Amino acid sequence: MKLWGGRFKKSESKLMEDFNSSLRFDRRLYREDIEGSMAHVKMLSRCNILSREDGKKILEGLKSILGDIESGKLKVEGNYEDIHSFVEINLIKKIGQAGKKLHTARSRNDQVAVDFKLYVKREAGEVIKNIETLQNTIKNLGERNNVIMPGYTHLQRAQVVTFKHYIMAYYYMLSRDKKRILNAVEIMDESPLGCCALAGTTYDIDRNFTAEELGFRKPVDNFLDGVSDRDYVLEMLSDFSILIMHLSRLSEELVLWSSKEFDFVQIDDEFSTGSSIMPQKKNPDAAELIRGKTGRVYGSLVSLLTTMKGIPLAYDKDMQEDKEQFFNSLDTVLSCLKVMNGILSTLKVKKDNTFNAVKKGFLNATEAADYLVGKGMAFRDAHKVIGEIVLYCEDKNKSIEDLSLEELKNFSNLFSEDVYEFIDYENTLNRGIKKNLKR
Repeated sequence: MKLWGGRFKKSESKLMEDFNSSLRFDRRLYREDIEGSMAHVKMLSRCNILSREDGKKILEGLKSILGDIESGKLKVEGNYEDIHSFVEINLIKKIGQAGKKLHTARSRNDQVAVDFKLYVKREAGEVIKNIETLQNTIKNLGERNNVIMPGYTHLQRAQVVTFKHYIMAYYYMLSRDKKRILNAVEIMDESPLGCCALAGTTYDIDRNFTAEELGFRKPVDNFLDGVSDRDYVLEMLSDFSILIMHLSRLSEELVLWSSKEFDFVQIDDEFSTGSSIMPQKKNPDAAELIRGKTGRVYGSLVSLLTTMKGIPLAYDKDMQEDKEQFFNSLDTVLSCLKVMNGILSTLKVKKDNTFNAVKKGFLNATEAADYLVGKGMAFRDAHKVIGEIVLYCEDKNKSIEDLSLEELKNFSNLFSEDVYEFIDYENTLNRGIKKNLKR
């Protein structure tokens, strides 16, 4: 069941057949392969390369095969080299000799390129839909939990923020991820159909027609580049790597926050697991798995970069390695987006604990220094005074706001009664940064 072989004296070994076959993974391109073939046939008929009768028969056969596959009547399996041979051979079985004319003015090189571009474009839209769903969940979670909590640098409590502001940072990371994916789609939006193997065809074809028929902005400018380009796969894998890096960082936050040491959030039972030996355990496995699966996506990017770095123009069989890497990364990213959405949509924020963590972290120290600056002290001197106050508070097991005015004056006579209002946590948010924390 091959589309080639006339110049060969010996049959391909079974070992080579299995090694060479890609049907086990490229079967998911069946829809794109049929759509690309239908556009190609329409063009051949318009250009009088195929008779209208043959063109109509082929189109009806392709539509029938698509319907049979989607209904389950025809299984995409068997001893076929790839999805292209599966479709063409089954077409010939269905409509006879006319099916052998399908591949006129086309190579599998431009065929697989157009199939894969159509697939990547379509699935990019699916990733974007899941990003937007997660963004809405993040926004709703923030609106429900606009409470104060510590912000961190070096994983040390730094300044007071709100949970809403904290979680919305991930909303904006996802916004950039969405822009990157849309940009990658815009760049790749050129049709390689008609490039043939590498140098076009002597038939008078209409590449603009097939590009428009398949929803591409234009045909590619260079045939060699058209069949050998996998930049769009690499760019999408790069975008997926950045996206899943953001999900991994959020997962790390959730793992930390759900520990008893932080105890800021409670992950729902639906997205947790237990221990086979320790009955008290509730493990944040969903978040840990997202964090762990990040390496898969990185690996796919590096693997394909390595594959592409040393192959000459135009098509080389090495490039068959692109699909498994992309499929694996796509499946991983989509599942991680869905699971993260589930985690956050059921997450409980422990508001009392986030507030108590603020109280224990001297998170108004910067504001106390700003208070002294407002009274005329140089910032470096104010920084030193407040550092000494923090040491004093640690010895006395107190917060800055718990110190009496008399104690504060031991460090600087510039302190007066209004300091307590100035360093109040809510006032801190209202005065300087709350307008930036609303979104």
